[in-house]
Amino acid sequence: MAKAHRGSGIRDQVSSGRGTCPVCKRTGIKVVYEHEVDGSKAMICKQCNATYKNAK
Repeated sequence: MAKAHRGSGIRDQVSSGRGTCPVCKRTGIKVVYEHEVDGSKAMICKQCNATYKNAK
């Protein structure tokens, strides 16, 4: 299993990669996946990333 989005891979990010997802508005969730939202790059959560990938 890939470990890029958990553990030591996200400790160096601001607040250990946690914040508010701009898509689903959840707070305190890991936002570590970069995706283009409304024409600009944004960091989104795992659930929103899966939603975008399954929509294609």
